[in-house]
Amino acid sequence: MMKYPKEYLDEIRLRLKVSQVVGKYVQLKKRGKEFIGLSPFKNEKTPSFTVNDEKGFYHCFSTGEHGNIFDFLMKTRSLKFGEAVKTLASEAGMQIYRFTKFDKDKEEKYNKYKKIISDYCNYFQNQLFDKKNSFALNYLRERKLSDEIIKKFKLGYVPSNNFFDELKKNYSIEDIKSTGLYFYVEKNQNYIDRFKNRIIFPISNLSGDVIAFGGRIINNDKLAKYINSPETEFYKKGKQIFNLNMAKDERVSTKEVIIVEGYMDVLSLYSKGIKNVISNSGTALTESQINLIWKFFSDPIICLDGDQSGQQAALRIAERLFALLSEENRIFFTILENGKDPDDIIKEKGKEGFLKFLENKTVIQSFIWESYLNKINTSDPYEVAKFEKQIRRLCSSILDGTLKKYILEDFLNKINKLTPNVNFKINPGLSKRANFKVLNETKKIHLQKKDFTRENLIEFSILFIMIFYGGAVNNDIEKVSNITFEKPENEKLKSILINLIKQNKSDKEIENEAIKVNPKLVNSVLENSNLKIIVNKKNYEQIKELFEDFTNDLIETKNKKKIESLEKKLINNMEEQAFSELLKLKSQINRE
Repeated sequence: MMKYPKEYLDEIRLRLKVSQVVGKYVQLKKRGKEFIGLSPFKNEKTPSFTVNDEKGFYHCFSTGEHGNIFDFLMKTRSLKFGEAVKTLASEAGMQIYRFTKFDKDKEEKYNKYKKIISDYCNYFQNQLFDKKNSFALNYLRERKLSDEIIKKFKLGYVPSNNFFDELKKNYSIEDIKSTGLYFYVEKNQNYIDRFKNRIIFPISNLSGDVIAFGGRIINNDKLAKYINSPETEFYKKGKQIFNLNMAKDERVSTKEVIIVEGYMDVLSLYSKGIKNVISNSGTALTESQINLIWKFFSDPIICLDGDQSGQQAALRIAERLFALLSEENRIFFTILENGKDPDDIIKEKGKEGFLKFLENKTVIQSFIWESYLNKINTSDPYEVAKFEKQIRRLCSSILDGTLKKYILEDFLNKINKLTPNVNFKINPGLSKRANFKVLNETKKIHLQKKDFTRENLIEFSILFIMIFYGGAVNNDIEKVSNITFEKPENEKLKSILINLIKQNKSDKEIENEAIKVNPKLVNSVLENSNLKIIVNKKNYEQIKELFEDFTNDLIETKNKKKIESLEKKLINNMEEQAFSELLKLKSQINRE
């Protein structure tokens, strides 16, 4: 990709203030040398978004988003860098920068592509309202779609007559072929309309340009009910979302967007006033699509058909996208009655009834749990073991380390309820008996009674494993040795334990020495360790996993404290140096 000259970009920055660009999309108020407003990246009630014209950047404290005028358009309007540059250059009263002949040719090719698609769309929209094709229009009206909705979505009908000859008058055959609207039949040496005898549903990009179509057959049971445009140079199925160009405007009032299976479901819900609705056009929801959706809505709701294939598709989506979850972005699922689709539900229950139905949505991990659990015999230990391995494998894919830990703990707690509890005896000099399955109620009592930070509790969990299971982690203590514990007494005991573990002392020797060195602290560790699952002394692999999880969690907790400190600095003084350090820390958290 060709780079714009630095001088050209600097000229745009000089001509346009950040507040001038941002102010078109965010209501800003002057505060000293800065402007403040509600975040365009998150639905919020208290302003956390600032703009600094002197330093030439914006910063959102609720999401960490930061950048210049080009970044702003790319992130909020989903423009590519080149599109953002052209938009801002025009706003600054500057000539559009021209690259090489190759770039110019590609841009001209794209413009022709869009023009052919637009001509095709307009022509067949008019055909839909032609009396000769009244049966097609009546079909849509019978589906309870008003003429206003039909025109808003630019629906059309492609009769038997061929529009190819008309297009040839203005465009080359190669340009027409590049749109995928026609396919060539060698036998007849003729170009046939792909959407012949079908109602067409235009698919638009985020800018509102029609770039492809979906088509539904009428009065012919032998052909596929729905088809889509083939992939082209300018249309990639896995990156486009039907109706996101209009639905994205609803993000100012909701975090939710409803993802349905088909075009008619979108139109049916939209016509009833539910505008935050989109479709993945019958294809499997991809990573690119969910990341695009999350740019506008943090809590999408998957609402596929209630038949078996629809629910299987929903589970496959859940498994495929589970790794991408974060504390900011989630996915919900709603289970429709068998054989029904969203179009049926909205017609049966109306807008309020449908929204009431959505209140029973299930967060992704609960949806997966129920789907998996329904397939096993919980009284069979072999099936439960296989089930647990499946859950662990899925959780290990989550990229957000902290979220991975807590979702896994939640799953394991549920699994523990399927099997008898196992208690573990510890040193009688320390306590008669201990059940290490810490219930949420117990945890609340501990937090109320003790003045411990989250960091302290993680340190206790790490010390707990080192005291009672030192032999399990003798090859995994290097990372812990490089972390300084918050409390000096914890740090001192940690150092002693590391030396004992390195000397290959037995678990009992390590435990006795720890009690001898600081019995009060060991009791405190035992009482306040944040372990939530039953541990088996023989299951060293489980203990090693826990140890690694708590170690990574402690590192991340410490980094987040540093991030909070740096963000407070940024609130008072928007320094680039502080922001650079902030980015470095966040990048480190992402890697871990």
